[in-house]
Amino acid sequence: MNGAELILRTAVQNGIDICFANAGTTEIPLVAALDGQVGIRAVLGLFEGVCTGAADGYGRVLGRPAMVLLHLGPGFANGIACLHNARRAHTPIVNVIGEHASWHRDSDPPLNMDIKALVGTVSGWKRTCRRARDLSRDVAAGIAATAHGQTASLIVPNDYQWADCRDIPVVKRASFFNAVDTGMTDAAAKALKKGKKTAMILGSRALRVEGLRQAALIRAATGCDLLANSFPGYMDRGEPLPVVVRIPYFPEPAMELMASYDTVLLAGADDPVTFFGYEGVPSHIIPDRTMKISVGGSGQNMTEVLECLADAVGASKKTSRNHPQSQRAASPSLPKGRLTADTVSCVIAALQPEGAILVDEGLTTTFPYYPISHGCAPHGFMTIAGGAIGYGMPCAVGAALAAPQRQVINIQADGSAMYTVQALWTMAREGLNVTTLLCNNGGYHIIALELERAGLTDLGESSRRLVDIDHPAVDWVSLSHGLGVPAVRVEDAAGLAREMKKAMKEPGPHLIEMMVKP
Repeated sequence: MNGAELILRTAVQNGIDICFANAGTTEIPLVAALDGQVGIRAVLGLFEGVCTGAADGYGRVLGRPAMVLLHLGPGFANGIACLHNARRAHTPIVNVIGEHASWHRDSDPPLNMDIKALVGTVSGWKRTCRRARDLSRDVAAGIAATAHGQTASLIVPNDYQWADCRDIPVVKRASFFNAVDTGMTDAAAKALKKGKKTAMILGSRALRVEGLRQAALIRAATGCDLLANSFPGYMDRGEPLPVVVRIPYFPEPAMELMASYDTVLLAGADDPVTFFGYEGVPSHIIPDRTMKISVGGSGQNMTEVLECLADAVGASKKTSRNHPQSQRAASPSLPKGRLTADTVSCVIAALQPEGAILVDEGLTTTFPYYPISHGCAPHGFMTIAGGAIGYGMPCAVGAALAAPQRQVINIQADGSAMYTVQALWTMAREGLNVTTLLCNNGGYHIIALELERAGLTDLGESSRRLVDIDHPAVDWVSLSHGLGVPAVRVEDAAGLAREMKKAMKEPGPHLIEMMVKP
């Protein structure tokens, strides 16, 4: 057994069952070792951002890590945008980055760079393996570190992968959660029971089924509103789960919403701030006068935290049944006419099947989707947690591999789709049940909105050329066919409904190019 085989055996023994890879020369031993390792599936991405984004989607759905195999610093750099999103989504991921042989690195070969500094920007745990005999220990430690929702990055020199490790035992490390801080949950319960206007902002595992059930009990007992930050990593939605209101993206409506609360409880969620800095607008959305209490940090199990909080406020299942639920929208009917943000969102909400996973990178096109879909059957919902565009297609790949029995629907803006379009090839190769709804509005419409907010409505030719992407127009149907995914173009709501119904019935990937009017 060599070092590469020891790495993979350790990974499998510690719960890793999939490896997204774009390997190079420094990872050849690991590529060869994958052939003989039972229990781990190897998936190729034609760009490192597809690999890291797929690992993000996989981890968001299952709550446990995938492995990503990357080539030196430049390979990691190519995947870092999706790892940024994963960090903001608190996704467990294990990166294994091949490094030059330990005796060669100091010669400063062309691909040499400071990998450790690079991985530190997105990794909650990072380590460079110093001895071949430590490989199993390091891999197990990295996997255990992801239990609290973070990326772990292990840098492994090439010669250690080749090294003889036949006498080194496989290390298995159990992950653990810290004990719930009952002092904080008791303080939070007192604040919620004061009778003032209160809200809980839910994040991380609080947005999964068990967390939401506890949140519903707490709301029933205290009357608090349930909120989420603008871009949650993953949430379960649909009847009979409670409606969770997302804090608006733009700062003015967000601050108007939060100004109505006397007390805000952060339950596994980050303190909301504006996405960008606007002159004269405060960075923090919650007013200074509002009492803020945070629970669930420091490696605690968020579901257990909410259970303790529910007990502390005197909640019960009977209370929840008797408490009126938030107003739920009825499932929308199929619209007619041209494709707009409203009609696209209505068609999707009307036709998405029970159990679907919605990966939303529709940006401006999908602003209406979330409130429209409150009354839908149970489904999963992902957003662009860190704001780094190009996450949608790779995340859909990972989601489909994590839950092959569920339909994945990726609502994808055209501009950001070009960042990681290679993901279509992986969908085709793996035969994944992903339907990509491509929002073609011919430009970076979100940038146009931000320009408008800045008062720049009369753009010159040079500025306009940095916003419009329809000269030449991207032929998405041909591009998708070229990467192995069947594709059609639709011009109106009726056409979208017709093609989406077909795609929901047929296995494998599909792309529907929607010609959306801004």
